[in-house]
Amino acid sequence: MTKKNGYVNLKTDKAGIGTIEFYHPQSNSLPGELLNKLATTITLASEKNEVRVIVLKSAGDRTFCAGASFQELIEIKNLKEGIDFFSGFANVINACRKCKKIIIGRVQGKAVGGGVGIASSVDYCFATKHSSIKLSELALGIGPFVVGPAVERKIGLSAMSGLAINAEKWFSSEWALQKGLYSEVFEDNDQMDNAIEELAGIISKSHVDATVKLKEIFWSGTEHWDKLLSKRAEISGKLILSDFSKNAIQKIQKK
Repeated sequence: MTKKNGYVNLKTDKAGIGTIEFYHPQSNSLPGELLNKLATTITLASEKNEVRVIVLKSAGDRTFCAGASFQELIEIKNLKEGIDFFSGFANVINACRKCKKIIIGRVQGKAVGGGVGIASSVDYCFATKHSSIKLSELALGIGPFVVGPAVERKIGLSAMSGLAINAEKWFSSEWALQKGLYSEVFEDNDQMDNAIEELAGIISKSHVDATVKLKEIFWSGTEHWDKLLSKRAEISGKLILSDFSKNAIQKIQKK
């Protein structure tokens, strides 16, 4: 992958901190190819003995992840293509869920839709005050069906349903902190990065077996998510074929 088409990179330092960075020129939106690469990279880092803790981040400044690629959404022509696309988000969430290493999230800016799902799937999430969130799927004629379980697990059904229903509203980073999506919120990237470096360094020195067991406890009760998220991907895959969805996406693209 080139920077023009986006990329996913994994770098591991001497302390065992594995940093996974993704990027796409359209506000870090995620087309299918990048989603698949992100899921496989998380799984790869999980299996690497030299990786003791993972930092998951995106490139750039004020946008963490704009969610699904609108260009790919508009090009979906049948149910199989729809299921395949939304399964990409399911695969990323499940890769985080099954990962043996603790994942620290770095959210430096706005997160939309699938971006909120990714932020919900890490184990400890840092953010800046610029990191407002929105579940915009209902406005597109679908719904946050795939990311919903991850978001609900993190902030509860009431807060998740509020996000899902008020699909055109930006909820502040302070709101996300109060609800438990973010663990800590900082004034700027430098302060956040210093805190991430400190925590990642501490975790990298922790007992590996202890962190593995912690992950199992954190995600207890989600063992059925392979099937659940697959079914949710099918729901979104059907709905995205509607004229309502196609028209809604086209209107947003023209803005």
